[in-house]
Amino acid sequence: MAEPGRGYTRWRLILPVMAVPVLVLGFLTAGFFVWALSEEGDPRAGALSGEGDPRSGALKKVTCAEALAFGGASAPAHAQVGNCTMQQGIDTAYTAVLRMPREDVRGWLRETYPKAPEARSGASCGALCLDVSHEDGLPATAGAHVVQVRVEYVNAETARMRFSAFTM
Repeated sequence: MAEPGRGYTRWRLILPVMAVPVLVLGFLTAGFFVWALSEEGDPRAGALSGEGDPRSGALKKVTCAEALAFGGASAPAHAQVGNCTMQQGIDTAYTAVLRMPREDVRGWLRETYPKAPEARSGASCGALCLDVSHEDGLPATAGAHVVQVRVEYVNAETARMRFSAFTM
């Protein structure tokens, strides 16, 4: 019977034994870096209550009048205001969710943004959508750079409008 080459038996036993601790150490190191870079490992990442540093990026509840005013708008007559928030970091973003009579939506959009292009409809934006910037009809009083309005029809009488105003 032929004898195996020099060191063949020794390395066949040592390599699997050494590979296990190297792999375990590698997974532990990678896990530590993932944890350290996540919000859970960041002591500066506060709760989502919006308290603390205003640049934290946390959502903060605001009045819908404030959210709409940032986009150069006011609440539609007969609208039921819903959840309105503000998030501030590098940029500022306000959102508002409103319910209003379906037949009032186009009129409110035309009245609020008279210089903007006509609201469009299509599969990509729901029942109606409108994107307005300072270049195409956003009022000078708006603090936002862009306003996006997305409208969904809830039923034959009611529309849900999602209003977003943000800086870039």
